[in-house]
Amino acid sequence: MAIKHFLQFSDFTLDEFEYVIERSRIIKRKFKNYEPHHPLVDRTLVMVFEKNSTRTRLSFEAGMHQLGGAAIYLNTRDSQLGRGEPVEDAAQVMSRMCDIIMVRTFGHDIIDRFAAHSRVPVINGLTNEHHPCQVLADVFTYIEHRGSIKGKTVAWIGDANNMLYSWLQAAQVFDFHVNVSTPKGYEIDQSLVAPSNTNYTFFPAPSDACAGADLVTTDVWTSMGYEEENAARLKAFDGWIVDTEKMKRANAEAIFMHCLPAHRGEEVAADVIDGPQSVVWDEAENRLHVQKALLEYLVLGKLE
Repeated sequence: MAIKHFLQFSDFTLDEFEYVIERSRIIKRKFKNYEPHHPLVDRTLVMVFEKNSTRTRLSFEAGMHQLGGAAIYLNTRDSQLGRGEPVEDAAQVMSRMCDIIMVRTFGHDIIDRFAAHSRVPVINGLTNEHHPCQVLADVFTYIEHRGSIKGKTVAWIGDANNMLYSWLQAAQVFDFHVNVSTPKGYEIDQSLVAPSNTNYTFFPAPSDACAGADLVTTDVWTSMGYEEENAARLKAFDGWIVDTEKMKRANAEAIFMHCLPAHRGEEVAADVIDGPQSVVWDEAENRLHVQKALLEYLVLGKLE
């Protein structure tokens, strides 16, 4: 099979996502039933981290082990990348010693350059512009709880960040709609959205974006790399908290998601994230299952 990368959500077709989602169901069921599933015996995943992580490292490392393979953690502090080795050189060397690579970095151009010189599949564990693995887990979680996401409405409340851009790509693939509400000065960068994408609508008021939504989701107001802007962001995002009043405007069966870590009292009220509509813990766990399916697919292709 030709090398297939997963660098942004639009890299896969609907057919590919449907396959990965079905494999995620099967793999999760096996995990819950303590059934061994080792399709990646003697295969190695290299994980390259330039940004800190909890869920990404744990889900990929545990997932690869559970698939029968090995996972190697590399941080720029303890690898030659931290001493200025060109990304292109690192990709050529690493990809000759393993079967698949996950990279969590800053600018998306870095992972594009890495993938262009890799002999094995590369997965985006997060860049400043895209977070496709998280949104894949989120879509899987919605389907698990409510069925097909086609034709549904997702309300995004907060910063126009990597999560939003992956949600916008997912909306095109799965044919759902995103109601977007961002504070002034933190709007969508149109260069990161396909001109053909008509699957979203902007709402100046966050409560209006929640009206009739089937899923309400948000993220921290200050993402990694933007800590110096924290004070200004706290002021600009005043009123963008997802609270019970906003959730009441969503559909009665609406669910709440957050990619975590969360700051209760800032982007989300405690009684929302810890309340009955929240599925954040299933959402976090599902990173493990969908990424196992993703690893399996990228290394082995479709299994009969």
